[in-house]
Amino acid sequence: MKLNMQYLQTSIWLLGKNQYTFNIKSSSAKTKIKHWIKLFFSVKVIAMNNHRLSRKGRRMRPIMGHTMHYRRMIIILQSSYSIPPLRKKIT
Repeated sequence: MKLNMQYLQTSIWLLGKNQYTFNIKSSSAKTKIKHWIKLFFSVKVIAMNNHRLSRKGRRMRPIMGHTMHYRRMIIILQSSYSIPPLRKKIT
C-alpha cells in the first residue's frame, strides 16, 4: 500500500488542527487505511474524510488515457497524538 503525505498550503494549515492529508490508491478501503495508520504510527484516529481527485488526461499514442486514480484522505487524530513528518532518503 502506497501512502504519500501531502505538504500543500491547505495541508500545512490543517496540521495546526491535528489533521493530516494523504494520497492513497482509490481501491484501498477506508477501514484498512484506518487500521494501518493506527498500527504504523501508534495514534488514535477520531475521523477520516476522503474525496476522489479529478482525473488528468494523458495521451498514449493515438488514444487518450488517464493517469492513475487517487483519493485524498484527511485523517483527524485525537488532540494528544501526532504523526511525525515522513521524509524520503536522498541517495
